[in-house]
Amino acid sequence: MEYILSLDAGTTAFKISLFDEEGKLLGTSTQEYELLTPTPLCVELPAETFWSAFKNGVREVLRRTRADPESIRALGISAQGETMLCLDRKGDPLRNAIIWLDNRAQKEAEILSGEFDRDGYSYRITGQVKIVPTWPASKIYWVKRNEKKIFDNTDKFALLEDYLIHRMTGEMVAEGSLLCSTVYWNITTKRYWDEMLDYLGITQDRLPEIRESGEVVGELKNDVARELGLSPRTVVTTGALDQACGAIGVGNIKPGMFSENTGAALAICATLEKPTFDKERRMPIHYHGIPDTYMAHTFTTGGMVLRWYRDAFCQEEMARAKREGVDPYSIIDRAAEEILPGSEGLVMLPHLQGAMAPEANPKAKGVFYGFTLKHGKAHFARAIMESIAYIVRRNIEVLEGLKIPVNEIRVLGGGARSDVWSQIKADVTGKEVLSTKNEEAACLGAAILAGKAVGIYKSLNDATSRMVSIKKRFEPNPDNKMVYDAAYRKYVRLYEDLCDMFSMERE
Repeated sequence: MEYILSLDAGTTAFKISLFDEEGKLLGTSTQEYELLTPTPLCVELPAETFWSAFKNGVREVLRRTRADPESIRALGISAQGETMLCLDRKGDPLRNAIIWLDNRAQKEAEILSGEFDRDGYSYRITGQVKIVPTWPASKIYWVKRNEKKIFDNTDKFALLEDYLIHRMTGEMVAEGSLLCSTVYWNITTKRYWDEMLDYLGITQDRLPEIRESGEVVGELKNDVARELGLSPRTVVTTGALDQACGAIGVGNIKPGMFSENTGAALAICATLEKPTFDKERRMPIHYHGIPDTYMAHTFTTGGMVLRWYRDAFCQEEMARAKREGVDPYSIIDRAAEEILPGSEGLVMLPHLQGAMAPEANPKAKGVFYGFTLKHGKAHFARAIMESIAYIVRRNIEVLEGLKIPVNEIRVLGGGARSDVWSQIKADVTGKEVLSTKNEEAACLGAAILAGKAVGIYKSLNDATSRMVSIKKRFEPNPDNKMVYDAAYRKYVRLYEDLCDMFSMERE
């Protein structure tokens, strides 16, 4: 039996997992770290913090599983997007990594937007609906304007996945699923966008070589293998954006499939055969972790709303959960399950941090509408769950309006643990909802790509058929269609009617 090691390089933690050839999770380790925020707009981290988390996680997985390092055939990566490093000729960082959350490059994004965003020009080239401070192009331009010495001495502007691969193998490569949100990569030609590079004042040789996801890069360097406790024959492969890996990890690999990840945010991915651009620029288009495949992918408000509800109003449930040794969300679930579909007229707008896709209204606010004396605490929990399902339906309607089919929904993330929530999503959208057995979907997706790269699997279809297993299916309940259609119309109308009120809010 050969094993596959995978890394999910998240925003505040690295998760390292070991899988067998059938997708069984043998062991996992989560290594958390604190981000540095020297100013309200700046979010950074020393690159060595990433490496230490990776090294400690690998060693912990090896201890827990007692796996023979010689049996670990490949290593794959699922990575956060947009986090950028400035590397010298040796591949060493010249400054802290600028994390994807960093918003310091506001002026630079404004300048680039004025130059390239006109009439959707950059959208048609990059797939990104607007140029914002978090994109690496904005970050590079900020470094050029504010840290000229570092800019001049940077040999390679690299993303986090690129840096980790280079440190393990000595090769400097990047792949499209992460490059597409740099806004200096052309999503249709799959080459760097020279016009943007010229404006930034860099050339292609200051960027990594472009590869596809799921390609062999090379074996671990001897010193790195010793440091990690792995065999130098372990093969490192290109990975993919975390959301692309998550989609692959639940089997979302062909058109007609749609996956949604309800974590703190709600991330949606619909697989496409070719780029399908939205004239209204509501839906970003990304390159998938599958060669010559694309995905409509965006973020919006998600599980953070239910967490806010838990922390603000569920002290009793949290105390009970602690006594009983259970997850407080399971207690909230049971209470919400007792409430009738539609929450007896209670509707929520879950825009606690503004509305994202498809409304893209940063001034929107959270709203509960229609509660009366008959409504109790559990009604509010169910209304929150239903509101997230309405957002999923809104995005599906945008996709279907673009002739992008959505035949089924595969759920992942923390929200996938809730059967109540999955059934609500099925009833609201009218689509079958499927959950999978392995909750570490991003790690599994990276393992699938790595396993296919080294020949453990003949194809991606072969890999997913062996490694992805369906746990539960949730069919839409036709008895709930009428009430949810009416509640959904009320949700849409409520948002539209409050837009003028939202516009009166100060930034």
